[in-house]
Amino acid sequence: MKTNIIQRDSLPIPNDAAIAHLYALAQHITQKIASAGGWLPFDRYMELALYTPGLGYYSSGTVKFGRSPDDGSDFITAPELTLLFAQAFAKPVAEIFYATGTRHVVEFGAGTGRFASGLLRTLDELGARCSSYTIVELSGELRKQQRACIEETAQQFAPCVQWIDTIPGRVDGVIIGNEVLDAMPVRLFARQNNLWYERGVAMTDTDRFAFSDRPLTAITSPAILAHVPGVHDYVTETHEAAAAFVHTVCSVLGCGVVLFIDYGFPAAEYYHPQRTEGTLMCHYRHHAHDDPFLYPGLQDITAHVQFSAIEQAARSAGAHLLGYTSQAHFLINAGITDLLMKLDPTNSACFLPEANMVQKLLSEAEMGELFKVIALCRGFDGRLGAFKSGDRSHTL
Repeated sequence: MKTNIIQRDSLPIPNDAAIAHLYALAQHITQKIASAGGWLPFDRYMELALYTPGLGYYSSGTVKFGRSPDDGSDFITAPELTLLFAQAFAKPVAEIFYATGTRHVVEFGAGTGRFASGLLRTLDELGARCSSYTIVELSGELRKQQRACIEETAQQFAPCVQWIDTIPGRVDGVIIGNEVLDAMPVRLFARQNNLWYERGVAMTDTDRFAFSDRPLTAITSPAILAHVPGVHDYVTETHEAAAAFVHTVCSVLGCGVVLFIDYGFPAAEYYHPQRTEGTLMCHYRHHAHDDPFLYPGLQDITAHVQFSAIEQAARSAGAHLLGYTSQAHFLINAGITDLLMKLDPTNSACFLPEANMVQKLLSEAEMGELFKVIALCRGFDGRLGAFKSGDRSHTL
């Protein structure tokens, strides 16, 4: 079969080994489409593209995190930008520890391990040493990176860190997921001539992946679509996989707090009438584009998080909303600017790069406004200082 490999402006062409990998995954997906009668819902395609064992984007050994295309990476996350991100998170985590009497952290999607390393060290400095740190990680390659990072930068805490590949049976303490929900498969829907269709994936006559729409009925149409304003043509997503994940995570939470950090909006903003093209986006070599069929297995596929659905899923599991705010408000409330000012401003080689990274984390034009932090709790009756100003829980 063929794939959608074409020359795209500003996008690098994969090397021969990467193309071979791509074709192997494309063939696998093609077989799944044929077995399903010629059509797959988009969430199934996204799941295969990202998580097929050994071939999917997150299941292979390709580099994900980095600062530029030169290192073979595709994107960078906040913990990779600066250690101050993890240091700021240590303050609310310590608050939860003291309030609940727990000392356990579970992290989903730990990246290179920099966040875990920084959090472990800073918690110790705050007198709230972590007794156990569990990383839930499916990728063997990322586990190696995480282990190496912790052993190099936080060796004294390495004995308390363990890796698992499934959600724990019960968690008392703090659960953290940074940019985890955006990588959950989404369903796609398109409104055309005031009729809703589910957008799936089929094969063209030239053996390429392509979008294919199927009409919805009153039974198969998600309820949220009835609330999308207007009658104009419109494309959007729903987040059943992320909601199911959050429900499960909150169900295993005994006494403690779940913190998710991700980019997204509450429902009223997510389904705004002017957001006509949805939020689906792909990332390859630090370039963003909108073609999920271009480099399957080599590129990230994401969608913004619909936080109202996340809060509803948590509530259905017996958890409660503790706070919801922008990343900028959360980090400022948690003291990231105070941490920055502890650095020597006369040492420009050290201070200026850190100041630039903090600016990126806080700026409305960068990550400060688009990224949100939501806190969900069970068995925890306190409040967190990180939500003392700018809490937007009422918008959910």
